[in-house]
Amino acid sequence: MTKVLVIEDDDRIRTSLVLALEDEGYAASGVPSAEEGLAAQRSQQADTILVDLMLPGVDGFECIRQLRRTDDVPIVVISARDDTHDIVAALEAGADDYLVKPVAVKELTARLRALRRRSLAGLAPVTALVFDDLEVLPEAGEVRRRGTQIPVTRTEFHLLCELAEHAGRVLSRQQLLERVWDYAVGDERLVDVHIGRLRQKIEDDPSAPRYVVTVRGLGYKLQR
Repeated sequence: MTKVLVIEDDDRIRTSLVLALEDEGYAASGVPSAEEGLAAQRSQQADTILVDLMLPGVDGFECIRQLRRTDDVPIVVISARDDTHDIVAALEAGADDYLVKPVAVKELTARLRALRRRSLAGLAPVTALVFDDLEVLPEAGEVRRRGTQIPVTRTEFHLLCELAEHAGRVLSRQQLLERVWDYAVGDERLVDVHIGRLRQKIEDDPSAPRYVVTVRGLGYKLQR
């Protein structure tokens, strides 16, 4: 059974989310603070984490950053804050997705199923995809640059694999949403922010990328 941890300080919202997720067949639990959430994840290892941004003490942004230092668990932000700056900041901190409150349970569970399918999906049986000094190893789940392994999140890895397997071809944001996030409809900012995070890790100069380039008006491609 898929385990979901809800980090939400509002007792009513936290309880309703936990009960709704249990009704949908998840093993859900909730905590009211980032500190308790971080401790719970260390001891229980949830499969997915839902995080509110407006938490007492350590806020949601810092909670995500701390989780990402040691864990590639899928993280979905659920927040009343719908400003573009907040959404981008949460994704840049390491979240995989962002939903604005109030959240429809069916939409939330659809997103969770998509994240779960992506985490369980087998990658193409390719030993290595090599682009000069960048290596993508789908079977090993690794990215290497000049022989050194680069730490990437699960979402960043799937995104890079998708680009690498279609190297030289432009993939639109919508195509990447469908292939990487498994969303028929979604916020294209998810793609842009994760591309930016990926560039920070694999490019010598992220502002002038050598590998993952933007094709204006069309999308992104990985250059050979």
